[in-house]
Amino acid sequence: MLKQGILLATLALASASAAFGADPKPEVIHWWTSSSEAAAVRTIADAYRAAGGVWTDTAIAGADQARAVAVNRIVGGNPPMAAQFNTTKQFTDLVEQGMLNNVDDVALKEGWDKFLPEPVLSVIRVKGHYYAVPVNIHMQAWIWYSKAAFQKAGIAKEPASVDELFAALDKLKAAGLIPLAHGGQPWQENILFLSMLAHMGGTDLYLKVLRERDPAAINSEAFRRVLLNFKRLQSYVDPGAPGRNWNDATALVIAGKAGVQVMGDWAKGEFSAARQSAGKEYGCIAGFGPRSPYLIQGDAFVFPKTANAQQVKYQKLLASVVVAPGTQVAFNKLKGSIPIRGDVDASGMDPCARAGMAIMKDRTRHVGIGEVYLTPDQNGAMQDVLTAFWNTKMPVEKAQKQIAAALRNEQ
Repeated sequence: MLKQGILLATLALASASAAFGADPKPEVIHWWTSSSEAAAVRTIADAYRAAGGVWTDTAIAGADQARAVAVNRIVGGNPPMAAQFNTTKQFTDLVEQGMLNNVDDVALKEGWDKFLPEPVLSVIRVKGHYYAVPVNIHMQAWIWYSKAAFQKAGIAKEPASVDELFAALDKLKAAGLIPLAHGGQPWQENILFLSMLAHMGGTDLYLKVLRERDPAAINSEAFRRVLLNFKRLQSYVDPGAPGRNWNDATALVIAGKAGVQVMGDWAKGEFSAARQSAGKEYGCIAGFGPRSPYLIQGDAFVFPKTANAQQVKYQKLLASVVVAPGTQVAFNKLKGSIPIRGDVDASGMDPCARAGMAIMKDRTRHVGIGEVYLTPDQNGAMQDVLTAFWNTKMPVEKAQKQIAAALRNEQ
């Protein structure tokens, strides 16, 4: 786990501390490697260079792999100028070990606390200091659907409830299409679970389970129904799903071979790259009415500790450039996410993005994804239970008990 690795590497950091004073390369580590992601990150790099920064790009496929490389570089005394993490507790251990620079002066000067939603502030601001710059807001629980597939299956109306969603999946199955495009990877199954919890349980049950980790809520009949509907989704997945990448699942929807995908709004970038438009070739559903919370997650850059004055200037410049309105609009239009600030001109955003930005105006619907409330250990333990429940004949009552036990884990 991340914490173990950092604790074991503390001595290595101490012995290599002299390297922080060397003249480091202004390198940025990230995992944006798909076509839409690569186009999006170039907008940040271009804006940063235009402002006087130097950007040396290190793109590493796979979020886990990229974070592992970044952590190893940081604790080994050869840190990049900036590294991508998610806006979750993924980098909390780095903060606690004193391995990150803060960007307090930028955050305070530009008033980040005035426009950032609380689930984002709660992870980038630690003990009053700002240790990361958020890049965007993603929402995990979007439901994407192919207009052509719906037409072939005789689905005339966009699903407006979980029951109507299952009815649509049944019609897609009867039409010989793949009802639910899915990649059988644990993190994707976690997304299906969180989506069902949000759309069925609303904000109240969602927060009782994930933020409060309330055993009574986890063992309730309402949560039992969430798990059963989560497992029911498996009956609509094709045999080729195990191991499939998320963007390959999106490609099935783009091609009209599959009807529905539940995935974060980064999938929208793949539709854009295929020259498909929201409302024309595909549809998007953020939730089933005002009870559905908007599951906030996103990406952020952290700034590894360095004593090099020029590197610190580059870090602060990048933090300022990233939150600038122009950068926010340019990046998020290509990435599929929405800006972290609501004061930007949304007229050029696509209909799905505008819908997300409209929902974000209602702060009662702001909740974080599981990783905002859970430690990496807790999140990993819960994900292990969900994957086992998805792939085996585990009784739902056993899954409830194991999830309750996983969320009690404070390690």
